[in-house]
Amino acid sequence: MWEFEHTITTGARAKTIWELYSDISSWVVWDKGIAYVSLEGTFTAGTRGILQPEGQERLAFELTEVEPRRGFSDVTDMPEAGIQIHFTHRLQETGEGTAITHRVQITGPEAERLGPQIGAHMVQGIPDTMECLASLALDRERQQHAK
Repeated sequence: MWEFEHTITTGARAKTIWELYSDISSWVVWDKGIAYVSLEGTFTAGTRGILQPEGQERLAFELTEVEPRRGFSDVTDMPEAGIQIHFTHRLQETGEGTAITHRVQITGPEAERLGPQIGAHMVQGIPDTMECLASLALDRERQQHAK
């Protein structure tokens, strides 16, 4: 197994970040590593979708856990590569703001071989993605207060 986890704290509310998580059309805005994403239903556990990482083929994924305003998890099964990629996105209100944690695990028979190779790109991209998510959430809150 290969894994990576990163946490940041933002002044944005968990409610606003959750709105961005659950609106998958916003994913391509705050995650520059995603070229395309669609969902075949509502943002609930068991719903399947299609995700296309920038410069790669489209991949099927499934939402495995959805807890409004707290987080969600999804899995992309890549049987031809012998791996599964598990993403977990968590929100926690703290005294300093909202802690955002993104975790990725690569499991399966080829995880030890492919994990570090695939994961290296994720280690570089995840912190930037999270900063962009937090910034977008703060911008939305400022716009709502300006109205």
